[in-house]
Amino acid sequence: MSNNDIFGIVRELHASSGKVKYYSLKALEEQGYKVSHLPYSIRILLENALRNYDDFGITRENISTILNWAPVPPNQEIPFKPGRVLMQDFTGVPAVVDIASIRDEVARRGKDPDSINPLIPVDLIIDHSVIVDYFGTNYAFRKNVEVEYQRNRERYQLLKWAQKSFKNFSVVPPGSGICHQVNLEYLATGVTVRDGIAFPDTLVGTDSHTPMVNGIGVVAWGVGGIEAEAALLGQPIYFITPEVVGLKLTGALPVGTTATDLVLTITELLRRHKVVGKFVEVFGPGLSNLTVPDRATISNMSPEFGCTITYFPIDDRTLEYMRLTNRSEETIKLVEDYCKSNMLWRDDQATIQYSQLIELDLSTIEPTVSGPKRPQDKILLKEFKEKFIHLLETGYGRTYLPSDEREEYAGTDVAVAEEVKTMKTVAVKIGTETELIGDGSVVIAAITSCTNTSNPSVMIGAGILARKARERGLNVKPWVKTSLAPGSKVVTDYLERSGLLKDLEALRFHVVGYGCTSCIGNSGPLPAPVAKAIDENNLVVASVLSGNRNFEARVHPQVKMNFLMSPILVVAYAIAGRVDIDLNNEPIGYDPNLEPVYLKDIWPSEDEIRTTMTSVITPEDFRRSYSTIFEGDEQWKALDAPEGKTFRWDPSSTYIKEAPFFKDLKENPDRPADIVNSKVLLWLGDSVTTDHISPAGSFKEDSAAGKYLLSKGVEKKDFNSYGSRRGNDEVMVRGTFANVRIKNRIATREGGYSVHLPTGIEDTVFDTAMRYKAENTPLIVLAGKEYGSGSSRDWAAKGTYLLGIKAVIAESYERIHRSNLVGMGVMPLQFLDGQNADSLGLTGRETFTITGISEGLEPGKILKVIAKDDSSKEKTFEVICRLDSKIEIEYYTHGGILQYVLRQFLAS
Repeated sequence: MSNNDIFGIVRELHASSGKVKYYSLKALEEQGYKVSHLPYSIRILLENALRNYDDFGITRENISTILNWAPVPPNQEIPFKPGRVLMQDFTGVPAVVDIASIRDEVARRGKDPDSINPLIPVDLIIDHSVIVDYFGTNYAFRKNVEVEYQRNRERYQLLKWAQKSFKNFSVVPPGSGICHQVNLEYLATGVTVRDGIAFPDTLVGTDSHTPMVNGIGVVAWGVGGIEAEAALLGQPIYFITPEVVGLKLTGALPVGTTATDLVLTITELLRRHKVVGKFVEVFGPGLSNLTVPDRATISNMSPEFGCTITYFPIDDRTLEYMRLTNRSEETIKLVEDYCKSNMLWRDDQATIQYSQLIELDLSTIEPTVSGPKRPQDKILLKEFKEKFIHLLETGYGRTYLPSDEREEYAGTDVAVAEEVKTMKTVAVKIGTETELIGDGSVVIAAITSCTNTSNPSVMIGAGILARKARERGLNVKPWVKTSLAPGSKVVTDYLERSGLLKDLEALRFHVVGYGCTSCIGNSGPLPAPVAKAIDENNLVVASVLSGNRNFEARVHPQVKMNFLMSPILVVAYAIAGRVDIDLNNEPIGYDPNLEPVYLKDIWPSEDEIRTTMTSVITPEDFRRSYSTIFEGDEQWKALDAPEGKTFRWDPSSTYIKEAPFFKDLKENPDRPADIVNSKVLLWLGDSVTTDHISPAGSFKEDSAAGKYLLSKGVEKKDFNSYGSRRGNDEVMVRGTFANVRIKNRIATREGGYSVHLPTGIEDTVFDTAMRYKAENTPLIVLAGKEYGSGSSRDWAAKGTYLLGIKAVIAESYERIHRSNLVGMGVMPLQFLDGQNADSLGLTGRETFTITGISEGLEPGKILKVIAKDDSSKEKTFEVICRLDSKIEIEYYTHGGILQYVLRQFLAS
C-alpha cells in the first residue's frame, strides 16, 4: 500500500482501538473539489485510487477522472484495487489450479515458487458442491455431505493444500454456508484497518452475486476468476468510468408482500431501464423502511438487473444489523466514526448528481413471481395462472385444458410417438400410491439461495405458513422434491428455537445442506418414476425456488419451467403441487373434512413474523456459528492433503489437472495478427448465458465430457457435475457450449452440436472444433444481444479459448463475460448499432477474415470483416473492437491477463 499523499489529505481518526490514519475526502472538499456531489459509490472509488496511487498502475490522470466524475462520465478507464477477494469452490478451484500452475512454471524457470502468493486476503468458501441427492428425511443433510466428500475429495485436497501453502488464503470448509451470506453476516467489516490506515471494506468475488454485500455498505462486485486472480496477484482492475443510476425509494411495503416481491419488481424495472454495466445507488425516504437483509436481497440480484453494483450507503440500520450479527462494538464504532468523518454516511439531504433517476413507491409492490426462463420476467401472483396458460400455448405448443378434461394415461409405459398438443396428465406410481402429474406440475420446490435465506422475515414466514398448513391438515404433494438449503447455520438455529423447523420438516422441507443447491443446478435427480414420466411423455413441468437464477436447464435439465418466488410461496406451491392455480381465489387444498383452505387462511401476518424474529434471533447465534467456521467438521479435519510449495499433480485424476495456459510460455508475446480464413463454430441468438456456454450441472454419457470420463474408467454415477470438475481442462473444454438447451443455428439439433465445413459433418461442438483445429482453421462465434449474461464463469472464456475460437462477434455483451474473453486472449467484437448477422445477410457458412488488428489496436477501434461464401462472393462489414482500455489491449497481446502477470513477474 502506498502512502503517497499527493493532495495532502491524510488525517488522523481517534478510534476506540487507537489512532488510525485515513485519506480524508472532506479535506479534498475543502480544497474546492466537489466531492459532496459525487455518489457514495464513486467516493469510495476515489478514496481507493487516492490511497493506492503509485503513478504507475494508478496515475494522477486516473484520480482526476474519478474526481471529475459527471452524470455523463467520460469514456475513460479507471483502476480499482479491492481490499480482499471472495471465492466459492466452483470458481475457486480453477483459480487455485491456475496459481499452482503458475508456481510450477516459475519453478521450471529456476525461481522460487513460494514467491507466488495472494497479495491481499482471499476467503474461499466451499458452498457450490453439495447436491440434493437425499431429501425429505432427517438424514438428508448427513448423507448429502458424505456423498459430497466422496465425490469431491480430490478437489478438497487441493484446497486444503492451498490453505496450508498460500499466504493470505483461508478456506471455509463444506457445510458452513453460502459465500455471500457468510460475507454479509461475518466477513464484511464495513471499514478495514491495514498498516495503520483505515479505509472502506471493498472486494471482488468470483461469483456474480458478490454485490449482495452492497446491502451493508460495502462496494463489491462479481468478476471472472481470471480477473480475480490478477487482482489477488496485485493487478488493479480496470474498467470504464461507470454511470451511476439513482434508485429513489418512497413509501413502505404493503402488508402481505415480501422483500422477494420487491426485488423481482426491481429486477424487471431496472432491466427495462437498461442499467447493464452501470452502478445503481439507492436513496430516498423509503430506504429507512428496509432492513439490511431486505437491502441485501436487492443487492444480491444486481447481476439479474445487469448492473455492476446496487449500493446502499451506511446508516443507522447498518449499525443495527452489525450489532445483531455480533460484530464487535469496536468495529461498529469505527464504521460510524469513519463514515461520518469521511463523507460516507448516508445523508438524504445531500445534493448528489446521478446519471439517471428512477423512482419506485414501495407501497405499489404486489406479490410477485418470475419466470419461466429469466429473472426479469415478472408475473404478478394474481395473474400467474393466466400467464402460465399463455406461456404454455405460445412457448410450448400446448392447448390448455381444465384438469378434468385432460387426457389421462394408465401409466408411464405408454409409448408417445409425438408430442400431444393439449395439456397432459399421466398416472405415476410413487411408492404404493398412484398419483397424477402433468404439464404445470411442480416437481421441485426449493428454499435455497443466499438471496432469500439471508432474510429472516421470509424464512420465518415460510415456517409459519408451514405450521398453519399442518394445523389445517395440508401436506406437500408426493411428487414434489422438496429441499431447504440455508445460507448459514444461523438460519437453522433460529428456525429450531422457534419450533418452525419441525413444521417445515413435517412438509418434507428438511435441511439438505448449507450451500448453493438448486439455484446452481445441484438439484440432484428427480425420483425415478417422476423422471421417467417426464421423459416418456415430454411433460412441461415446473420448479419453484427462492433463488436468483432460472435460466433454461439450469435448475434441472428435465424441468422446462422455473419460477422464482419467496420461500413462503415456495411452500405454498409445494402444497398445491402445480402452478396452474389461482392462489388468490382457488383453494390451495382441502382439509381432512374436505373444507377448502385458501392461501389467505394460512398466510403469516406481519405481527407473527416480527414477534417470532424478535424472540428467536440473537447475536449469540452468530457468535456461536462463526467462532469455529474455518475449522470444519471431522471429515474435513481428517482429510489428508499434500504439502509443499508446489502441488503434486496426479496424472490419473479426472478432477484436478495442471492448467495448459502457462507451460513453456514465450518470454515475449507475438504481435497481434489479423484473423484470417476463420469459420463459424456457433451462430447463437439473444440472451445466451454463461450457463449455455459452460453449464455447471449434470451431464450424460453421450456428451463429449461423458465419453471422455467413461474412457478414463469413471462410471456414470461418479460423473458429478461440470461445476465440480472445473479443475480439469479436458472435461471443461468438452463441456463448453454443451448445454442441452443451446440453439446453434448452423446445426440441425438442439444442444451442443455444430457442423464442420465444407464436409457437412454434424457432431458435438468439441469434436467439430477439434476437426477444425487439425486443419489449423481459426474459429469465431456469431451472437445476438446480451451475450454471456449470468454467472461470472471463467470457464465460459477458458473453454472458448481452448476450442480454438479467436473472436466472438455479438450485438452486445454482459460486462463480466466480455472481460473474461479479453482475459483469455479472445477478441470480443461488436456489430455496429442496428446490425446483426441476419441484417447483414450472413448464413454462418462463410469464411471470415478480420482485418485491422495487425496494424495496431486502440480501445474501441473499428475493424473490418470480410465474409466470403462458397462461390467466393464477398460481404464486407465493420465491427467495434471491444478492447475497452489500453491495459486490455496489453492483456490481449499477451494472450491473457494471467500470462501478462506471469511475464511481468518473470521479467522482474
